[in-house]
Amino acid sequence: MAATGVYAQSPKQPTIQIPVSGISTSSGCYASYGNMTMHKPISADRMSTASCIIACRDDGFWLAAMHGGQCLCGFALPPKKDLVEDSQCNQPCPAYPPEACGGLDAYSIYNVGVQLQINRYDPASSSSAGTTPTQSTSSTSGGASPPDNNSGGPTVVESSVPTQPSTPQKGSSNIAGIAAGVVVGVVAAAAIIGGVFFFVKRKRNSEIEEEHRRNAAVNAFISGSKPPSSHGSISMTDSRLDPVMAHRRMSDGSIADNEDYSRRILRVTNA
Repeated sequence: MAATGVYAQSPKQPTIQIPVSGISTSSGCYASYGNMTMHKPISADRMSTASCIIACRDDGFWLAAMHGGQCLCGFALPPKKDLVEDSQCNQPCPAYPPEACGGLDAYSIYNVGVQLQINRYDPASSSSAGTTPTQSTSSTSGGASPPDNNSGGPTVVESSVPTQPSTPQKGSSNIAGIAAGVVVGVVAAAAIIGGVFFFVKRKRNSEIEEEHRRNAAVNAFISGSKPPSSHGSISMTDSRLDPVMAHRRMSDGSIADNEDYSRRILRVTNA
């Protein structure tokens, strides 16, 4: 019975309130929706002023409007001339009848608390104005962006679907890979050629040195075994080193000179 009594009460539209950041406030009852767009349908068991306000705020809008079971979102208030008495918003919300969700030809509009200073829609600046709100779909990435106030007319808000990052072109990567491979190949080939040249040069120098050593050894061997020449040359043979002459005396009474050949020899002769 208590519930019946509550539902029997007339729904109430709050009077216009000063906007407060982070809090939803009533912007009044209007005879038009301006250029607001219709949000995706909200089930009847959930449709209330709170559910519509939350849906519009989550999608990045500044305003929320209710018209029976419909939820509209937008960025601009309807023209001031369309502001009507709060009593004209007398249609109960499906999920919470004590609240007014617009009227027969009226819309309950709320500021969702995101933007405090909101301009009004000017239909005179629009080349064409629609008669019914255009449905908008909820955005899956990012929020809706405020429309140009001079554009006028109903605004269509399309959902943005995340796109996969573009893959780099394979041609450019292949060219870069080929260029890098060519550079590495040239450097490697130059290193190999340089190594081979150095090895051959070192081996050649070793062979030349070895040949010089062999020639020097042969020359030393040949010069050491060659007998001294007896023609046109002075003999360097010391007669004192001859074994036969070593036992002879040079003269009578001379001092023996076969003891020490490293010093000068004193000889004594008879006058």
